[in-house]
Amino acid sequence: MSPDAPADDVAHPPVEGCPFCAIVAGDLPARVVWETGLVIAFRDIAPVAPVHVLLVPRVHVPDALSLDASHAALLAELAVVGRRVAEAEGIASSGYRLVFNVGDDGGNTVSHLHLHLLGGRPMAWPPG
Repeated sequence: MSPDAPADDVAHPPVEGCPFCAIVAGDLPARVVWETGLVIAFRDIAPVAPVHVLLVPRVHVPDALSLDASHAALLAELAVVGRRVAEAEGIASSGYRLVFNVGDDGGNTVSHLHLHLLGGRPMAWPPG
């Protein structure tokens, strides 16, 4: 099987009412900056940094708590796309942050796994 083939389509069908599933399907507009067979990356509509891109699996995975070993290729693809987007945005050498928000206390607002790529300014620690 090709690493770009979304093998999880049957296990994770699109969810009606999910805005990220709608973006993946082309039913909602997004400012797409990168695409692979497994991941679509687009600009956040409410950015908190000069570069704020969401890396979203093309298949619906509810959140990071739903991940298991079968998602290894998807997680690797998210990391690789994150690096490629950071390079394309000119922030790879200065640094950037990749963040999964999990649950209400973690600040998750969309129940579709997504990785935030944040950069273009110094990041404080601890976050939040």
